[in-house]
Amino acid sequence: MNRETHVAALGAERFDICIVGGGATGLGAAVDAAARGHRVALVEQADFAKGTSSRSTKLVHGGVRYLKQGNVSLVLEALRERGRLARNAPHLVHDLSFVIPTYKWWEGPFYGVGMKVYDGLAGKLGFGPSQLLSKEETIARIPTIETEGLTGGVMYHDGQFDDARLAIHLAMTASGLGARLANRVCCRGLVKEGGMVRGVEVEDLESGRSFRIHAGCVVNAAGVFVDEVRAFDEPAAKPLVAVSQGIHLVLPQEFLPGDSAIMVPKTEDGRVLFAVPWHDRVVVGTTDTPLTAKSLEPRALPEEIDFIMEHAARYLSRDPAPADVKSVFAGLRPLVKAGDGGDTASLSRDHTILVGQSGLITITGGKWTTYRKMAEDVIDHAEMVAGLDAVRCHTDTLQVHGATELEIPEQNLQAYGSDSELIRALDEADLIHPALQLTRAEVRWHARQEMARSVEDVLARRSRCLLLDARASIEAAPAVAAILREELFRDAAWEEQQVKDYAGLARGYVFGDPASAG
Repeated sequence: MNRETHVAALGAERFDICIVGGGATGLGAAVDAAARGHRVALVEQADFAKGTSSRSTKLVHGGVRYLKQGNVSLVLEALRERGRLARNAPHLVHDLSFVIPTYKWWEGPFYGVGMKVYDGLAGKLGFGPSQLLSKEETIARIPTIETEGLTGGVMYHDGQFDDARLAIHLAMTASGLGARLANRVCCRGLVKEGGMVRGVEVEDLESGRSFRIHAGCVVNAAGVFVDEVRAFDEPAAKPLVAVSQGIHLVLPQEFLPGDSAIMVPKTEDGRVLFAVPWHDRVVVGTTDTPLTAKSLEPRALPEEIDFIMEHAARYLSRDPAPADVKSVFAGLRPLVKAGDGGDTASLSRDHTILVGQSGLITITGGKWTTYRKMAEDVIDHAEMVAGLDAVRCHTDTLQVHGATELEIPEQNLQAYGSDSELIRALDEADLIHPALQLTRAEVRWHARQEMARSVEDVLARRSRCLLLDARASIEAAPAVAAILREELFRDAAWEEQQVKDYAGLARGYVFGDPASAG
């Protein structure tokens, strides 16, 4: 993906559909619309998956907690989509076994029955049957589980993925299908013709140039910022989104060795808590904290960190200390408002599509697992609003860019799928930093093919170094900046500023650094 080519096309061509927002929802919609043969534009104010879509628990799952809430239709849809995603992006999605540890006699049978229902709903798209575990079997699968009072466990299967890498590959899929898309292009307003929305006013944040993108309809997929885009159309419109924050702590692999995750079905605030092995680390989360403020860089609150640390200590035999935490990251969920209640944990994770009187289409809510179905639904609406011929959705079987069943021996290249061979051919396999699995060849690939424009793009989303080891990523920033300076034809001042800017941002992910406080 060449950014200059895409930006030039955005201002010169006329499109059927223009999408505002480059997270899971927007990118999924771009893939769907382009696969149907429509002319598609997409703009993202920051970087692809900069917000919520790179800050998940890294799970492709049906949602056990929604089953408990009685939302069987959501679970059924999510399980169906989980199976499709595993088939369409096998390089990024894989089966992961989860263990629910039990500490009371009734928990085994109770959760065991629930997981059998979960298995049944998955049907042929299931990843494997659940089973009851003895105390000894539970310890064998989770050697670091707290054993005091342990009676056994229940094992079930769900999916795991790399969220930001999937987002980048969706962008590449859309581009390959003819869509025009660009990061760092911010929507500043809407273009109206005869009272109907027929495009967007945008600013290219790199060049400072403002221009119009003309389209038959506009899809607002701006995540937690959808209400700001709606305000361009209806300044007095009531907010649609309630914002909820979820945080995660990242620990070294020794806190959860092996290849099974821990799932705690209920904490004091009603959340499901996970401890998940991921990229040779352990991701522990999450919280559900209602917020009124929105930010592209949300920060974990002290009470959220305390909550995760306390629960990690409760279920792990070794209590994590602040010095053990490799990274702390927070994400904001765009939940659809329901009355005036302040409990975001009880709000539905279903997606909502709203079409304004001017034809502006807004989609919000949902979850990563169901991004494809959300895209199908919103593009069905877009075809009607734009007066396009209705075309059948093709994404249920469409392979995501990079999809391959071939085994890739290098661990750091596995998430690139079929692109791994091209990265290998760059012949720069030396590591950027000894504590990080990132090579010079990968950084060049990010700049040349994946529209990485900054050190942050590379270390936070093209690779996951910021989440895996925030301190080490700060140390790696100068080497990354030097390569990007070459690839993007920047000067020494740009390189120096990039290192400074990245260090300031990454400090917010370091446990105990004042910059990380909410």
